[in-house]
Amino acid sequence: MSVYHIVFSPTGGTKKVSDRFTKSFSPESILIDLTDRSKDFSSCSFAKTDACIVSVPSYGGRVPDIAVSRLRQMKGNGASAILIVVYGNRAYDDTFAELQDVLTDSGFSCIAAAAAVAEHSIMRQYAAGRPDAQDEKELAGFAETVRAKMESGSLSPHLTLPGNRPYREYGGVPMKPAAGKSCTQCGLCADKCPTGAIDAADPSKTDPKLCISCMRCMAICPRNARSVNKALLTAASMKLKKACSGRKENELFL
Repeated sequence: MSVYHIVFSPTGGTKKVSDRFTKSFSPESILIDLTDRSKDFSSCSFAKTDACIVSVPSYGGRVPDIAVSRLRQMKGNGASAILIVVYGNRAYDDTFAELQDVLTDSGFSCIAAAAAVAEHSIMRQYAAGRPDAQDEKELAGFAETVRAKMESGSLSPHLTLPGNRPYREYGGVPMKPAAGKSCTQCGLCADKCPTGAIDAADPSKTDPKLCISCMRCMAICPRNARSVNKALLTAASMKLKKACSGRKENELFL
C-alpha cells in the first residue's frame, strides 16, 4: 500500500492538521500539493490498494473551487480516501458533502473522515494556536484506528457524512490582499499564489476575479507588505464573533 498525502493548505493550517494525522497513519507518504499550479494533476493515478489522505480547508462551508478542479483531474481507480476538512471554528457546513462527491466521481472510495479546527486564515484570533496538543493527540489516535480497521477489513464501504445537496452558495470573500509601500517586488507571492492571481511582472497588481482570498501571499511575504482592508476585516471579525467564540471539538467519522 502506498500512502498519498493530498493537501490544499495556502496558509499552513490545514497542512498542520493533515501532517499530524498522516505521520501517525504511516511513517512514509507521498505529498501532492494542491496549491502547486505548475503540477499536472491529471497525471495523478492511484491503485486500488493505495490510501489517499485528502485534506482541504472549508471556505464559507464549501471546498475551494481550485481544489475541486484539481481533484477532479485525478484518477482514483478505487483507492481508499480519508477526508480531512479543516475550518476556523465557525462551521464546515457542506464541505464534506462536496468533497465526498468530488472524490467519488473521481473514482475514490471514501472510508473515513475528520473535521478539525485550525486557526482562522483571515481572522487569526479565532481558534488561535490550534491544532493544539489535545487536537494532535486525538488526530494521531484516530489515524491509528483507521489504519488498524483498514488492515483488518472492518471499515464500512458506505461512509455517511454531514452536509446538504445542493450545497450552500458561496459568494467569495470581499477582502483581497493588496501590496503596500514596503513591497520590494521580490515576486514570492506571485510565484506561490495557488491561482496565479498576482502579476509576476508587477506584484502590486492582483486580479480580483482570480484571487480566492486564501491569504497565502500575506502569510509568506518576507516584509509583511501585503494586507487586507482593516475596516472590512474589523467588520467581518465582529460579524463572526458569536459563531467563532468558544472551543469547537474535532469530529471523527468511520
